[in-house]
Amino acid sequence: MKKSSFLKGAMISTFGIIVCKIIGLLYVIPFFSMIGSQGGALYSYAYSIYAVFLSLSTSGIPIAISKLVSEYQTMEYYNSKERVYKIGLSLIMTLGIVLFVLMMLSAPMLAKLILGDLTGGNSVESVTMVIRVISLSLLIVPILSVTKGYLQGHKMMESPSKAQIIEQLVRVSVILLGSFFAVKVFHTKIDTAVGLAVFGATAGAIVAYFYLALQMHKNKEVLHSNQIRTRKEAKITNSVILKKIVFYALPFLMIDLLKSAFSLVDTFTVVNTLTKIGYEASVTESVLGVLTTWGTKLNMIVVSLSLGISISLVPNIASSYVEKDMVGVNAKVTQAVQVLLLFSLPMVFGLSFLSGSIWTIFYGEQVLCASIFSLFIFQAITFSLFTILLNIAQTINDSKLAIGTLLFSFILKVVLNIPAMHLCNSLKIGAYYGPSIATLLAQGIAILIVLYILDQKHKITLYPSRIVIGKIILSTLIMFMSLKIVGLFIPVAESNRLLAIVKVIFYTIMGAIIYFVTIARSGGMKGLFKVLKKDIFSRKKVM
Repeated sequence: MKKSSFLKGAMISTFGIIVCKIIGLLYVIPFFSMIGSQGGALYSYAYSIYAVFLSLSTSGIPIAISKLVSEYQTMEYYNSKERVYKIGLSLIMTLGIVLFVLMMLSAPMLAKLILGDLTGGNSVESVTMVIRVISLSLLIVPILSVTKGYLQGHKMMESPSKAQIIEQLVRVSVILLGSFFAVKVFHTKIDTAVGLAVFGATAGAIVAYFYLALQMHKNKEVLHSNQIRTRKEAKITNSVILKKIVFYALPFLMIDLLKSAFSLVDTFTVVNTLTKIGYEASVTESVLGVLTTWGTKLNMIVVSLSLGISISLVPNIASSYVEKDMVGVNAKVTQAVQVLLLFSLPMVFGLSFLSGSIWTIFYGEQVLCASIFSLFIFQAITFSLFTILLNIAQTINDSKLAIGTLLFSFILKVVLNIPAMHLCNSLKIGAYYGPSIATLLAQGIAILIVLYILDQKHKITLYPSRIVIGKIILSTLIMFMSLKIVGLFIPVAESNRLLAIVKVIFYTIMGAIIYFVTIARSGGMKGLFKVLKKDIFSRKKVM
């Protein structure tokens, strides 16, 4: 295992995440065809609840481990660094067990809250069962997450990325094989197939953890090689380390919990509200499936970029911040945002333009779902940018900024969600667009607040990047309008899966050529990857 520079680490992490998401996208084609819309809704119920419990048990602590390990490694406190991992592991195992029991016991109540007055769809018993099955993963996923955080704190991104791919491959194998045997061989009920599918999360985490444990054992000399140094460490007790883990983790925990809660707002309001407005059960469950599971899977193509950048960004910014290298911090932040927008902005506009054919490829022809997705995909931009900015704020120890803006955006989402659905219904544009509009507004306003405070309080600004960002936006709009014009002659929407694939490939190649030629000729990419030739993140002490 080798250490990675910021950009290399970001690329490795992003590559691993993108591979996982591609696997996660491809499996939904046969899986969705086996379980159908009702089974898909049942699957989404389990995962929307699981996401919140997973945030409670894992989000925060792995990142805190990564940050603390990076800090102690930089200060050459090697003994303290190792104790961080052991203490974090004990803490997260305890949390996982407690939340597993809580999720098992509360499953019936949660199922009733989700379904409300719904008739003709999934039953409370079925929803209860799948929630309980997926709760098993809370016993192993937290342990896996902390182990990844330990390695990432050493700026070793390759093994965690490989573990993530292994985890996804095992999970998808269990989903497909379990569903196939349940539906096609034993002809069981759909809820049995979905139950087997959600068990895949547990199976994947078990295999991935054993892989990481084996890699750490094989490379223990590399991980502990620096401990032969004789620098005297400051006395740091276990209680101090535990307090630091909790102090660092709580803001990240609240951040990830509130992010998951965005989806939970839709889970608890969409079906009930649309049912009261007058939509049928099949429509309301399909809409919720797009918002909480199936559309989100497609969004992850874009969100993977921010996740990969964030994984590498946190320990690198932590190292610079400990050394009071604010020039380095600002440089990394600037490059991270530029790289994110360079690739994600055209991807979002392209996916929105191709929404009809893309939905047909993965889920079959569903005009309503594809239409919702064409707007829903824009959340990938706001979510990605918001995620990076919040991680930056927390890494420089401004927890109030991170938690405050996220809490504000969550409250705004809660306040706007139901009124937005009623407003869209009154305007005759479809109440099902309301949740996406509410999310875009809530996250967009919060992003502006974070950018303003980072600039005013910490002097971390994107102002020097305004010209590059402007060129990225302009090039994206030129690409989008060009595709729209071609679309007048070659319709994008397609009901046949094979023809849909051909059209997506055709428009993707055309869009990529137009975008990259435009951005290159405008000079928007000039200097963006100077790090490949020169270490722009060299340490510069701020006097």
